[in-house]
Amino acid sequence: MAEGQEKCLSLIGFSLICLKMVVSAKTAPEIPAIAQAYSKVSSSITVEWAAVPGATSYLLTAEDGDTVMETVVASSPGTVTGLKAATVYQITIRSISAAGRSQASTPKQAKTVLAAPVLEVSSPSPDSILVRWEAVYMATGFSVSIMRANGLGRIWKENTTNTSVTFSSLDAGTLYTIKAYAWNANGIPGDDATCNQRTSPRAPANIHVSFDSGALKASVSWNPVEGAFNYTVKARSDSSEQSCSTALRACSLSPLQCGTDYFISVFSSNDAGASESSSAVTLRTVACAPGRVTILEDIPGHLSVTWSSVDRGDYYVAFVKSDDGLEVHCNTSLTHCNFLSECGFTYFISVFAYNKAGQSPLGDVFNYTTAPCCPSDINPVLVSSDRVEMAWSPVRGAELYETKARAGSSVVECNDTVPACTLSALQCDTKYEITVYSFSEIRGSNMSCSPQLITTAPCSPEIKSISRDESSTVTVQWQAANEDARYTVTARGAQGLIRCQGSGWACALRGLPCGSVFSITAVAETPAGKSAPSYSVPLETVPCCPAGLIITQVTQSIINVSWSIATVAQTYVTVLESHTGQSTCHTHQNHCLLGCITCGSSYTLGLKAVSATGLTSECIYQSYSSSACCPLGVKVYRLGSNGIRIYWQASRGSANYSADLYGSKGVFTCAPSAGLRFCDITQIPCGDVYTVMVSPVAETGLKLTFCPKKIYSVTCSGSTLGMVIYRGKRNAE
Repeated sequence: MAEGQEKCLSLIGFSLICLKMVVSAKTAPEIPAIAQAYSKVSSSITVEWAAVPGATSYLLTAEDGDTVMETVVASSPGTVTGLKAATVYQITIRSISAAGRSQASTPKQAKTVLAAPVLEVSSPSPDSILVRWEAVYMATGFSVSIMRANGLGRIWKENTTNTSVTFSSLDAGTLYTIKAYAWNANGIPGDDATCNQRTSPRAPANIHVSFDSGALKASVSWNPVEGAFNYTVKARSDSSEQSCSTALRACSLSPLQCGTDYFISVFSSNDAGASESSSAVTLRTVACAPGRVTILEDIPGHLSVTWSSVDRGDYYVAFVKSDDGLEVHCNTSLTHCNFLSECGFTYFISVFAYNKAGQSPLGDVFNYTTAPCCPSDINPVLVSSDRVEMAWSPVRGAELYETKARAGSSVVECNDTVPACTLSALQCDTKYEITVYSFSEIRGSNMSCSPQLITTAPCSPEIKSISRDESSTVTVQWQAANEDARYTVTARGAQGLIRCQGSGWACALRGLPCGSVFSITAVAETPAGKSAPSYSVPLETVPCCPAGLIITQVTQSIINVSWSIATVAQTYVTVLESHTGQSTCHTHQNHCLLGCITCGSSYTLGLKAVSATGLTSECIYQSYSSSACCPLGVKVYRLGSNGIRIYWQASRGSANYSADLYGSKGVFTCAPSAGLRFCDITQIPCGDVYTVMVSPVAETGLKLTFCPKKIYSVTCSGSTLGMVIYRGKRNAE
């Protein structure tokens, strides 16, 4: 147990020795000593010190009592930035290594230099630059210098305690560099302030002005100016001012006012400002166009043109151009001219004033139209019952044509700008006196034009009635309202046209097909032309009759009548007549069942076709005899071992009969001799059930099948051998 405690104490002692060695190996670096601290820039202080063994970097600290600024640097010298100008700071330094930081060094005071003045520069004249600034904290004086920005030439320098200085005798339009700094009471200079300033340019010289009279534009040019970036030209008059700017050496002023004296000057400018005005140049523009132009035609064929005088006008020229391109002019110092003119022409008149600057601008262009001439070669293009279309050659100078048609007190007028007119709403079959006048808005109408006589086409007839006779002839009557007119009536339908003519009041249309619809119109015709067609009147012919009729006896009292479809027929009426009465059927189909027929009787059969409008055709009449009546009391008797007799009672009327026996072993038929009412069938098998039907036979040999049927059993054995047993009956199918 004791040995164990000794070993533990020995281990603890060894650990303390190791810990002591580790602590001594990580001791902080030595404290550096500041050799010097100084400021060359108002926002920083530079510190110098001797290097400390083992230090990897250094922490510089600057304090002014309000703020603390720190900077880590790798070696001496080091600079603390972000400081205030003209301020005393306590500077300390610490060395830094992997073991940590040293204590702060002995502090050392250092003061930042003065701030640079904030410069405001301008060029009040082309040869001077004014430099101004605000007062700088702790400054007792200032130094300002100036030189060309390109480095050529001398340097001007001024020291002053003021806050402005002016440099004169400089070159105009030249870029200069200005540098300034302040110093403190110890004469230590502060930060520099540097800026550039260009002197303003001189006024342009050798001004030249040219004038374009047509565009009322002045082009101004000048010699280039040293250092000028831009030029401005101003033109002043008593009532207005114009200007233009350019970087070139020429500029245009437009539009200028006519009849005006302008004083033109030019300014140059750059970023320093504008120069003084150049010497003004005087420019007189062309005179304004004369006003109050008046045109008179006191005597036909002579035009007089007058106008008002204008300022700065030396003389006048009046131009007169006709619409065919011919132009004449008059040159005068007066204010009027006379010209020859012709009828039917439009003249365009313009007056210009002239002076040394040239021709005045174009004023108002006036036109004057002389009286137009009468139209010629007037031709009627179309003459109808209620209108006349006219055409003629154009007339020079005419702006409008006025056409009048007179018939007694009735007057119809037509006005148009083209050499054509349509006179409408005229009376038919009437003589008109038609005159065409040419018209000018200024001159009015020429009333000396000659008229023409034109008769309108006949009036349209009015169909009064349409009648039919038994021969299918249609007579059309109309009301005649024209003199010496011939009339044509036309029936227009799907089958074509059918016409009739007459000079009176009626004509007949023949050969109209059945089952057709026609449109009937009438037209009147005279040497003046044709009338408009009358209002059309519809005409429907009677339906066509069916092509054939078929009668089929369906039962003893019913027949079926069928026929082919008839053109335009909508319904059909079938009439069956006899001395006992009449049976009818009204249907829209092409077949019909007629009942209540008496067998063995004679009938008359008729068919009518009816259109949708009720027109009826009596089509077919023919006689018809109904079939004989079915026999009564049909009985069957045995004849020996293999034969039977069929017996019946004849109905009224004479008829031939046929007896049929239907069984599973065959069909057996017999027909009696004329006048007999029974017939025999031999060799008939016994032991079977037979259906017996006795039917009348028509004259055509057709056997009717609608008579009733009876069923009989023919046995072969026992005590009933040879007997016929009645089993019942069935109706004809």
